[in-house]
Amino acid sequence: MIKGAEDLLSRLCNDQNDEDGLLRLVPDDGKELVEFTRSKEVGGGTDLKVVQWGVKGVESSKYAKTVSGNITQTFRNYLNAIVTHQVKKKMNRHGLLILLDEFDTISDKSNIGSLIKSLSSETIRFGICGIGRDISDIVEDHNSVERMLEQGSIIVNPMGLDQSHGILDRAEELFGGKIVFSNEVKEKIVEFSDGYPYFIQLFGKECVITANSLDVKQVDLPILEKVFQRVRSGHAFPTLESAYQRAIGDSSDRQILLHLLAEQDEEKTFFSEDVGRVYLKNVRGDAEGFEVKYLDQILPRLVDKKFGPILLKVGEKQGVYEFNNPVFRLYCRLRNI
Repeated sequence: MIKGAEDLLSRLCNDQNDEDGLLRLVPDDGKELVEFTRSKEVGGGTDLKVVQWGVKGVESSKYAKTVSGNITQTFRNYLNAIVTHQVKKKMNRHGLLILLDEFDTISDKSNIGSLIKSLSSETIRFGICGIGRDISDIVEDHNSVERMLEQGSIIVNPMGLDQSHGILDRAEELFGGKIVFSNEVKEKIVEFSDGYPYFIQLFGKECVITANSLDVKQVDLPILEKVFQRVRSGHAFPTLESAYQRAIGDSSDRQILLHLLAEQDEEKTFFSEDVGRVYLKNVRGDAEGFEVKYLDQILPRLVDKKFGPILLKVGEKQGVYEFNNPVFRLYCRLRNI
């Protein structure tokens, strides 16, 4: 099997993080595969928790030995067992949907289209979550998958206002009223987050940390302003700030270029309206105003995988890019130079 699909199956079959909902399909120490079942003490909603060997009070039964040297057949056997014994018998449902989230992070997608085609059936379906350009990567090795994706593709737009507000409303519920966000704060967080739930979560978490440090219950505008100050100075979101510093290096000109591109009005792509294209030609005039020259020499670091990449080349036209992470683009808009 070509490396891309095999790596994907290996990750699915060997993940140990059961508590986060990921499935460990191949037990440790060469043990036989174990069919999914429910322990007597677990509650509803955890039907697909994998059985742990040796855990007291857990019922388990042997399913089948792994097929040596054939991870595809092993995975197929395992899926069939889930559908037969778990999905149909215990959950009283008809099929299994496997979601491959953040598919764009898989660097080698070769042969995955054929894998999906061979494993798909009336009871097993795959859902692929990612940006639009991944479709062509998937279907290179199997034309019929292209038809399947074309018929079932869904454009996921950024969150609407009500959904965005709902994240903060839910946080208040989970805190049991011990932390409350004012309506003005919610409006501003939603506005700056531009429909990206991850950014809302980042702001919300930072607001809670700041409120706790001041021993107050309500997150009001002064607290939000403190958070904004930390964001602007690069002290709030360490992961995004690390990516920011890695991208600009020691070049102030590159830093200005990055901000000019981040501030550029978005051009919408066909497949995913939340990902905007940026054009180098559109910022050349503004760059000259900041006395930034030789854009073509300072830009390559922004598309270099060793430093991100921050930008991805779009199509064959020169100077057309999109931000690899739209949340990072939002961060650049808030970050001070």
